[in-house]
Amino acid sequence: MRTILLILTLSSGPYLSLIAQDVSATVLYNRLLNRDEQCLELVIRGDEVRYVGDGLLVAGAGSQVRLDRYYALASRFVRYRLQFSEDTRAVFHGDVGIFKVYIDVANKTIGFMTQPQIEKTVGFLNSEHEYIVEIHREYQHSILRIIDVNTGEHTEISATHEGRGGHGKGVEAPGFAVGLQYDYYCFGITTGGPMLVKQMGVYSNLSDLTLLMYGDSITEPDGYYPKTDFPNAWTQLVIKQLEGKAATSARGGTTILQVLKRIRNELPYIKAKYVMVTIGTNGKNTEENLSELVEYIQSQGSIPILNNIPANESGTQVSVNAEIEKVRKKYGIKGCRFDFATSVSNDGLKVDKTTMYLEDFDHKQIYHHPNVKGAKLMFERTMIDIPEIYQ
Repeated sequence: MRTILLILTLSSGPYLSLIAQDVSATVLYNRLLNRDEQCLELVIRGDEVRYVGDGLLVAGAGSQVRLDRYYALASRFVRYRLQFSEDTRAVFHGDVGIFKVYIDVANKTIGFMTQPQIEKTVGFLNSEHEYIVEIHREYQHSILRIIDVNTGEHTEISATHEGRGGHGKGVEAPGFAVGLQYDYYCFGITTGGPMLVKQMGVYSNLSDLTLLMYGDSITEPDGYYPKTDFPNAWTQLVIKQLEGKAATSARGGTTILQVLKRIRNELPYIKAKYVMVTIGTNGKNTEENLSELVEYIQSQGSIPILNNIPANESGTQVSVNAEIEKVRKKYGIKGCRFDFATSVSNDGLKVDKTTMYLEDFDHKQIYHHPNVKGAKLMFERTMIDIPEIYQ
């Protein structure tokens, strides 16, 4: 199902031509909202939020609506069709993390709630018109776009997240915190009159992939890499080397339980020949959980690749990787030995600290994430262990 099916339900005229560029986007979720089509996936927080004839009326300061579908694709966007009151201040964000954007109708501004704040004046905001609001994530880069359905006027504002990495002996770079749109899409109002949300959809910018990479922060260098180094992250090196299309779906701090949850909302829609999983740094890698994940990937017609996690300072990768190798053998599948690439003797036992950022966490300094050197070695290891993804 492609976005063109949604476009034809929305409008004609100026707006239709504006989003013709999106016809190749893949629909992950799409719902019209009204009294007769109440959406069970929307979790409502606030006594003044209710369904009316042609939409979901979101009223009351501090109200919030959450789409109870978990996504982590690094290339995706959410689209809302809505109408504001003359003094609405609306917010759109994830339910976890710092990412938050706003639309302030009274002051005719849109912006990112960063430090410092990024803001833009939008003179065409009008409570009499309908709008399309889109929030795009493309790895470290985010875009807030607003389109007047009635006139076709449109504008956007963007921000790029810059991770702090590690510099010197635990002294981190300044960075710029925008956030990466975790974990469930939320919207609400902070002040002013209500807004009426008529439609909501979530889309992938890619489909029919050669490779889809799942994991935790190891597979999401977007969060901690400085933007100048990000093109040299291992995920980006793999993507550049592939002849086909590839994407990541990763979330720092998560376990295989979260991968099991979000893969069901993503893989069946975008499809991938190979699904590569690098998970276990944060625990929960039981044989049962790993087996469930492998079997689900296979049920979707994809080939699972189950990687070893990189070496770490505490040495916990040894027991985790033993479990991963057991499951690989059980299903006769392949995986990449990232622990070899990041260990002193290339045996997966003791971490090579020169391959890791030295980072400040909870007032202590640890070698926690692969740096540019480690990323290059991990990428090179993929060409040794799983060269078929590049063919």
